Amino acid sequence: MNEEQARIRSYLVAQAAKLTPAAIVEKVRAAMADLRAAALAVPPARFAERPEPQEWSGNEVLAHVLAADGYFGGGIRDALAGRPAGPRLPRERVEDAPRQSAETWCAALARQREALFADVLGADPGAAADGRIDHPMFGPLSWRETLLFTRLHDLDHAGQLQKIAAALAAAGSARSGRPA
Repeated sequence: MNEEQARIRSYLVAQAAKLTPAAIVEKVRAAMADLRAAALAVPPARFAERPEPQEWSGNEVLAHVLAADGYFGGGIRDALAGRPAGPRLPRERVEDAPRQSAETWCAALARQREALFADVLGADPGAAADGRIDHPMFGPLSWRETLLFTRLHDLDHAGQLQKIAAALAAAGSARSGRPA
């Protein structure tokens, strides 16, 4: 773990211990709104287009967010149910994701998360204190730390989507000869 990863892990541990599950859920919901706004800023006709060959498209970003949320949300549910966390799945191939609109991806994420939030808000806040969800960069996290991580993950990818929207707008205006 590098210094930046250690700093983020420290934040997750400290804040998850301090915040109630309801407060964490509200933070995640706010980050989801930012993610949705950023996704909707990507031109719909170019949502599956990569701004550069080595970068993800908006479609690939949201496919990744939904797949990662399935793993981390499933880990939280397992912890709350007293089950061991499932194995970490191999990194998904986002380039093979179905092409969907930003609205469709965001609606799927909202459905998935609202079911998770219902489980979290219905659980004892001190439940599954020993349960851990494995994170490839931050190591084992408690369910509360993992839930808070989803906020950071959404915000990180909202920033990525904003950059995609800007790059596609700049490329579109360069082709038309008009300023972005």
